[in-house]
Amino acid sequence: MHEIAYRPLTSLDDFRAVVEMEKVVWGYSDAEDVVPVPILTVTVKRGGILIGAFDGDRMIGFVYSLAGIKDGKPTAWSHMLGVLDEFRNAGVGHRLKLLQRERALEMGLDLVEWTYDPMQAMNAHLNFAKLGIVVEEYEENIYGESSSLLHKGNPTDRFVAEWWIREDRVARRLAGEAPLASALTIEPANRTTPAGEWLEPAAIDLTLDARRVAVEIPMGFTEMLSKAPDLALEWRMATRELFTTYLGRGYRVVEFFLDRPNRRGSYLLTKKT
Repeated sequence: MHEIAYRPLTSLDDFRAVVEMEKVVWGYSDAEDVVPVPILTVTVKRGGILIGAFDGDRMIGFVYSLAGIKDGKPTAWSHMLGVLDEFRNAGVGHRLKLLQRERALEMGLDLVEWTYDPMQAMNAHLNFAKLGIVVEEYEENIYGESSSLLHKGNPTDRFVAEWWIREDRVARRLAGEAPLASALTIEPANRTTPAGEWLEPAAIDLTLDARRVAVEIPMGFTEMLSKAPDLALEWRMATRELFTTYLGRGYRVVEFFLDRPNRRGSYLLTKKT
């Protein structure tokens, strides 16, 4: 393996390589799910950000955002972050997000947004603990039925991540600072129970009125989708009810605490003031 290099992607050959990576990373079988070369071309020319990671001449990851408008102000919408499996633990995704932030700052932006699956614990860890996002929106089945082998048969429910790239909170996360769950008093809104190799959703409480509320999820949701799809769907419906209820009552998601030994994680929701 060479030292990983990063650069903006601007040529047609770059864009074709991105399309091929989309198919590999997400396992798309339907062409309509892939962002094609013409769209990559025009969005990069008009405010899009597209950065690639390379091992030698081989593209092994990329991040892609489109220009957006929110509340009358320009933003970036980060549509894709893809890294080949063999490089997932090499910090490539994290580095790509930092480069995306640098470019967004140069463009005078304050906010970068994207969607991600709230059931993906490792993505949650990256997004909250390392990048410093917050979440106020939960979208039900936002992309409809996907041809991706990673999503097939399960609704594409997503959090909308808000990355306020100029805020102190983000700077602290990028510097490695994160709060400890043990230092907080948190009311659990649900429980997980062991069921063989998996965790099952247990008691759900939609009536809490505490300042801080926790929602637990299992690790390994992608594997669950393929090996235990009925359980994955049960988790999806349970967490959908929890998040839509509490976000609808004025909470927002501000942290995620990963518990690797017990293969679970907890979202921290706090009341907006």
